[in-house]
Amino acid sequence: RMAVAPPSYCFVAFPPRAKDGLVVFGKNSARPRDEVQEVVYFSAADHEPESKVECTYISIDQVPRTHAIVISRPAWLWGAEMGANEHGVCIANEAINAREPAAETEALLGMDLVRLGLERGTTAKEALDVIVALLEEHGQGGNYYEDAHTCHSFQSAYLIVDRAEAWVLETVGKYWAAEQITEGVKCICNQLSLTTKIDAEHPELRSYAQSQGWWTGEDEFNFSEVFSPADDHLDCCAGKDSLEKKEESITVQTMIDILRDKAGGVCIDSESFLTTASVVSVLPQNRSSPCIHYFTGTPDPSRSIFKPFIFVDDVKLVPKAQSPCFGDDDPAKKEPRFQEKPDRRHELYKAHQWARAVIESDQEQGRKLRKTMLELERQGLEAMEEILTSSDPLDPTEVGDLFYDCVDTEIKFFK
Repeated sequence: RMAVAPPSYCFVAFPPRAKDGLVVFGKNSARPRDEVQEVVYFSAADHEPESKVECTYISIDQVPRTHAIVISRPAWLWGAEMGANEHGVCIANEAINAREPAAETEALLGMDLVRLGLERGTTAKEALDVIVALLEEHGQGGNYYEDAHTCHSFQSAYLIVDRAEAWVLETVGKYWAAEQITEGVKCICNQLSLTTKIDAEHPELRSYAQSQGWWTGEDEFNFSEVFSPADDHLDCCAGKDSLEKKEESITVQTMIDILRDKAGGVCIDSESFLTTASVVSVLPQNRSSPCIHYFTGTPDPSRSIFKPFIFVDDVKLVPKAQSPCFGDDDPAKKEPRFQEKPDRRHELYKAHQWARAVIESDQEQGRKLRKTMLELERQGLEAMEEILTSSDPLDPTEVGDLFYDCVDTEIKFFK
């Protein structure tokens, strides 16, 4: 029996559906309840010829130069659930069940491919090309969870976005199909969504489907009909509806509200799964304005603060949103893996745990706390709005420690 992929959602909205010439991207990462996500920045770097990069399970050839990235990731793995790079490329992935079970053999995880796409792609299309080339060369597979007892492996779907366009990329093993999006809104979740509009695909995709007896070659080729599991009749309507129903133009705040929607099923809070981290990114189509990325770094967006990050040359690192490092002793790196689970909570996560408990238990204090949290967030959003609408060039010294300061303020405020 295949593991069930938790329903997490990624969204993108283009002008004119999104306000003021902005592309707005959002993602909720639904993962095992007790898993910790950290927010980490890596600066651009040059690498020696012939050098290797150690991904979660395997090493692959490094490229001569990697871009600066900021990512949100489960603290035990190398890759990322979602993130952005200095060129305004954002990528998020979804675990997918397909007709063909994902390989349990350790290869690249979908999350490794998110990070590799960000490190190596200057545009959405370039990142897509990076991901499919690596998929072809190394394959995807391995355990998605820090779990010694069972291997949960999945196929992957990606939403890859830049200031001009987005690509939905869906993969089954090394085979893939992709659709280009330049207008309207799009939502992807944990099942295949591409149908007959395919703008790029693996050269052997259709002949493979025919060889498996999944497609006759006579009727129109519908990717999700051909590759979805027979019993998969769900659709991503929860997320899609909440985005499409928005009459007004979509802003950062609209996207944050959608990610917080528990009643509509976008924000997951179940026995086994929780939205463990969220991100919203704003990519102005006007290239003189900076892209702004808002990360929670904490579980449950309805009880978290979205904190802004802007790429500049001198970004201040934020150890308080980073999990402790166990180096070579990490049980995720030693074979057999995951024999124990170290405490991966970072300072922000611990402070936030206290806040969540207060909000859940004490109504009066909880209400006050939540009100103050939203007030902190609102101040951040307003400051960013000023940056986007200002005609003055951005002062890098003012925003280099933006995320650092927001995390610091949040922790102090919880104490």
